[in-house]
This record gives sequence, structure tokens and C-alpha cells, in this order.
Amino acid sequence: MPLLAVVLAGCAATSVTPQGAAVELVNARPAGCKPLGEVIGKQGNVFSGDFTTNENLMMGARNDMRNRAAAMGGNVVHMQDTLNSTHPYSAGAVSTTIVGSVFACARR
Repeated sequence: MPLLAVVLAGCAATSVTPQGAAVELVNARPAGCKPLGEVIGKQGNVFSGDFTTNENLMMGARNDMRNRAAAMGGNVVHMQDTLNSTHPYSAGAVSTTIVGSVFACARR
């Protein structure tokens, strides 16, 4: 039964923290904000990827990115690149990775 719990845990998207939920993901570099550095959000791996939907891989990577950006003190992430990794013995994507730049922007 413990193995089943581990496999099923791999199926869910990474949860967003309350602090991470306040981080906005954008497609253009925000103006007038302080850059804080790069962040990488990821979800899935070769073992759990086949048991995780593509939607949960993407949402989990986005939530991971938000959580990491919040931990850096940021409230906006300019998403720059997304990679969906596959495996030769897999039916589809097994992991999703998103790279972005973290910014601290004044609240409006």
C-alpha cells in the first residue's frame, strides 16, 4: 500500500502556498520592477510522469515557480521558457520545467 500512495502522490500537481498564490506570472518583462534573479519551476520525473496528466505537470510547474519566487521575495515572474520532457518508453510528457525571472514590483 505505501507504494500505491507514492504513485498516487505523483499524480497531483504541486500545491501553491498562500504566498505563492500572490505571485503573478506574466509573458512580458514588467517595467519599473526590481529584478531578483532566475527561478525554475518543475513537476514530474521519469517515475511519476506517466501517472500525472499533462495539465497537472504544467500546473505543478507553475505552482512550484510561484512558490520559489515568493520565497525569493518576488511577486511577479516573467516566464521565459518551458520544456516538456519525454522518455522513449512513455506515452507522453513525463516532466515540465519552466524558467523565468523574478521581480519585486510595487502593488497597484
